[in-house]
Order: sequence, then C-alpha cells, then structure tokens
Amino acid sequence: MVSELAGLKQALSDAETAAAGLPGRRLSYSDQAYSLLRRKILDNEISAGFQATEQEIAQALGMSRTPVREALVRLANEGLVEVRPRHGMRVLPVSGEDMREIYEILTGLETVAAESVARMGLSEAQTAGLEQAVTDMDEALAREDLRAWAEADERFHMLLVDFCGNRRLRSLVGTYWDQAHRVRMITLRLRPKPTKSSQDHADLLDALRRRDGEAARRIHRKHREGSGEMLIEILETHGLTAL
Repeated sequence: MVSELAGLKQALSDAETAAAGLPGRRLSYSDQAYSLLRRKILDNEISAGFQATEQEIAQALGMSRTPVREALVRLANEGLVEVRPRHGMRVLPVSGEDMREIYEILTGLETVAAESVARMGLSEAQTAGLEQAVTDMDEALAREDLRAWAEADERFHMLLVDFCGNRRLRSLVGTYWDQAHRVRMITLRLRPKPTKSSQDHADLLDALRRRDGEAARRIHRKHREGSGEMLIEILETHGLTAL
C-alpha cells in the first residue's frame, strides 16, 4: 500500500464516529471518499504529484471502486487531481504561474464582493463574524501561531464572499481558494510576519461598517494584489516551481 494512503480507513472511521448522532443525513460512500481525499490533499498530507489507482484508494478506504471513482471525478472538476483511464489519479501540482493567475482571479472576484457587501450594509451578526475573524488573526499573531492566523484569514475572506449573496461568485472563489490553500500552507513560514495583512482586514472592516463601497473596493484590491505579489516572490526566491 502506498504510504500516503496509509491511515485513510482509520481517518474515515474517525470521521464517521465524530458525525454519529449529529442531525442530517448520513454521507454516502462517495461523499465520504470525496471529503476525506479533498481534506488530505488541501492539507498536503497527500502531496502534489502523488499517483494511485482507483483500486489502491478503494482498498485504503475499505470501500468499492465506484464511490472512489465518483469522488475522483468531483476532485478533478475542482482542479485538484487528474483522472487518467487505467491509471487512476494524480494530484495536480500548483506552479508559480498558476498562483499568479489564481490571485488575479481572486483579486477581481473578491473586490466585487467587498464593494457589494459595503453598499448593501452588514447585519449585526455579519459584523460580529468579521470582527471575530480579525480578533482571531490578531491573537494568533501575538502568540506566533501562523496556522491559526491563516485559518482566521481564510474565514474572513470566505465570510466576505458569502455575505455578497452571489452564489456563482462564491462557488468560483471557493474553487480557487482551494487550489491556493496548499501553496499558502507550504509557504506560511517563509513569509514575513503578516502584520500588515491583519491591518488590511481591519481597514476593510471599517470601510464595510461605513458602507463605503469605493474604499472597500480600493482597500481589498490593494491587499489582494500585495498578497499575490509576495507569494509569487517567495516561490521564485526559494525555487519552488511546483507544489
């Protein structure tokens, strides 16, 4: 059994145990395989370039090939894997050029979302959610917990996109965030301490509270462009051509 697949069955069992008794329907085998493989890929526990057949994955998960095949098709549609007939799947790497394109797209889409949310105005609950994300970022930086900072950062961005109410925009942003997530996690400790990034979020939140769409658009575009440029520079400086 390929080493990166070791422990998948136990992880699946643990997930089922954690979900036991929770309201809602039980996930199908296809959904379970998709969720687990997706999480492992995004967390770099299954790394870029990794290859395995459907049968190897099915054996590791303790299920038949059909739900595995369905899960791989979904992952392929999200740009995370390549499915090859008779060869199973390969986890797709993300290159510096990929990240450049991804950040250009995220900059455009999230800027639209920020301006839209500002013009619509935030509810008390929405404001509280964004405020908590900013607080969590500040506290994570204070204790130098970069992973917790990154989680709060992603939460802020996804809340912002959720609040704009555009389902198609949210779906697109989610797909590109997933593709960027692996690179962000790998390069997290190669970047300077993200103090300015946290301040950018606080400034954006202030513009959203004031319902200043122009300021929200300008602040978020500058933030996103700066983040993308810094990430590309890290990849080039360290010779990380594909992750």
